[in-house]
Amino acid sequence: MRLYVCALAAAMLFATAAKAETGYDLWLRYTPVEAQYKNRYAVSAIVAGASSPTLDAARDELNRGLAGMLGAAPATAGTVTGDGALVIGTPASSSVVAGLNLPLNALGREGYLIRNVVIGGRKATVIAANSDVGVLYGAFAYLRLIQSRQPIADTLSAPKTKIRILNHWDNLDRSVERGYAGASIFNWHTLPGHISPRYIDYARANASIGINGMVPNNVNANAAILSAEYIEKAKALADALRPYGIRLYLSVRWSAPMEISKLKTADPMDPAVKAWWQAKAAEIYKAIPDFGGFLVKANSEGQPGPQDYGRNHADGANLIADVIKPYGGVVMWRAFVYANDPKLDRATAAYKEFVPLDGSFRDNVVVQVKNGPIDFMPREPFSPLFAAMPKTSLMLELQITKEYLGQQTHLVYLGPLFEETLKADTYARGPGSTIAKITDGSLDGHATSGVAGVANIGNDADWSGSIFNQANWYVFGRMAWDTEISARAVAEEWTRQTFTADPQFVNPVVNMMMASREAVVDYMTPLGLHHIMAYGHHMGPAPWDDTGPREDWRPVYYHRAAKDGVGVDRVASGYAAQYRSPLKERFSKVAATPEEYLLWFHRLPWDYRVKSGRTLWQEMVAHYRRGVDAVAKMQSDWAALKPYVDDERFGQVTSFLAIQHREAVWWRDACLAYFAQFSGQPFPPDYAPKYPLSYYQAMPIYASPPP
Repeated sequence: MRLYVCALAAAMLFATAAKAETGYDLWLRYTPVEAQYKNRYAVSAIVAGASSPTLDAARDELNRGLAGMLGAAPATAGTVTGDGALVIGTPASSSVVAGLNLPLNALGREGYLIRNVVIGGRKATVIAANSDVGVLYGAFAYLRLIQSRQPIADTLSAPKTKIRILNHWDNLDRSVERGYAGASIFNWHTLPGHISPRYIDYARANASIGINGMVPNNVNANAAILSAEYIEKAKALADALRPYGIRLYLSVRWSAPMEISKLKTADPMDPAVKAWWQAKAAEIYKAIPDFGGFLVKANSEGQPGPQDYGRNHADGANLIADVIKPYGGVVMWRAFVYANDPKLDRATAAYKEFVPLDGSFRDNVVVQVKNGPIDFMPREPFSPLFAAMPKTSLMLELQITKEYLGQQTHLVYLGPLFEETLKADTYARGPGSTIAKITDGSLDGHATSGVAGVANIGNDADWSGSIFNQANWYVFGRMAWDTEISARAVAEEWTRQTFTADPQFVNPVVNMMMASREAVVDYMTPLGLHHIMAYGHHMGPAPWDDTGPREDWRPVYYHRAAKDGVGVDRVASGYAAQYRSPLKERFSKVAATPEEYLLWFHRLPWDYRVKSGRTLWQEMVAHYRRGVDAVAKMQSDWAALKPYVDDERFGQVTSFLAIQHREAVWWRDACLAYFAQFSGQPFPPDYAPKYPLSYYQAMPIYASPPP
């Protein structure tokens, strides 16, 4: 059910300013179009054939959207009797669609076609596909065109990747690891008896951007999720999501056979362990016939796994893959692993563990690789694993929730980060071997492909902790569907649907969004610095922190600042050599390394001259200051847009930008106060941190200094 706040905006200077909104409706607001567009988008009737839960969902969404945007829901008809009909269906469900002989073969199961046609001398538009879910995706695309004020032109679209999935790091008690938008939306206590309307709205939102899978529980899994009690609950959730084309997967704990059934071991080579997984798979698929499969985090950050028994990752993944293959299930095995070895560069760890196993995994195993080798940093080079496992299906893992990028209060649009990753050329099979081509399976001919996103969703009214965080959920889905779409194009789509299609608003907001990721890199981790956030909560700067229980959890491990210089020599560590030529040669030479990765790959003296002619220290100061200035510009740009936005959402963004500016200043001043003690060089005449280093070091968690 769509929810609106019924308070009127204090002023309505422009027609596009609206009633106050909580943000609950996301990009599916369906507000009235301007008068000049009503004839362009007018629909006389929806012509649908046979009924199914998914086709009914498509028809209901079209009715909802057209009623909201055009003022009334169109009639329902069995045939085209006049101009302006909207025909929906598959050749199997609709005789009208079947009679059009449309070019659907290349669209696969999930693709769709939107086309203007003439039927019996009457002008009509058809949304057609090979499957009901394809029709649903087409219906959402059709409504997106109207919301964006785009012409209803011929469109053929099919997803580039097969698995487009949200990983929720939600715990069974409704707490959310790295979640910044309230408690989990999944209330396991009330399942299976109660299906919250929010589950349906969640499914609608995901289907609208092409997401077709979800994992409702944390990768740091509770074994109870595989108990009979929770399988019954999961079934109810899967049933609710199914009409929207969303398959349910579960994250599992490797030691579940021991914790649930008291087996003495979880050794993947033990016959009793295999029998346990076979029985559990049969139990799950009986309850959920279209169950997607399992996500596994094993032998990582203290989680149990096959290595506890002298086995390797392939041994563990293949055990589960074998028992679920008859059902069509997939195992997503995470490659986020690293040993607690101070002599080993953590960035090299996953490569060393997984590359020797290339070719050992079953064909229904996909190894899930984070975009970078460390951990969702504001910027890091792509993981060298992507180029090194041609015989294994690899799945890209991105983080939508901004664990290291200001969490809910910093406006950081992740589209440029996602695009940077997908377009990165790995040279795995020569030039043009992009991560997009690896993860969609086309480069090496893998049938299983996918992109996973760590969800930023919670039970806050606006779902994501802030209005602009919604854009990161949106862009993830759109880029998972189309790995070649540009971040700017998606930002424009989202802005037009979420706020207004008025170019006087859209253009400055999109520019602001597109600049926001580079701003956060500048004021947090410029020039290849990384992981200098405070330990544990990752909120705020702490480059001085050397107190974590593991050396590679301490920020000092990642910059190693001293009088003689700063940065990590990843040529000596062997990390640079993990890339394919010409990248390994480029990254091995200081002068050839892109400056955005300079201190990632190299340890340099403070007086090293960068391309600008400044010393490394001076360039660091310039980047930190530029980041703060960029946030100040975002504040002024947003302030000028008040006439176009309802007071509630305008106020939230305004207050969060103020927090972001204060915290950007905090980042700048705290980091520069720390690094200054080593650089031996002065601050510019017009700048110095407001407080001494000791002040910043003593600040409590989630506090920023006063203005």
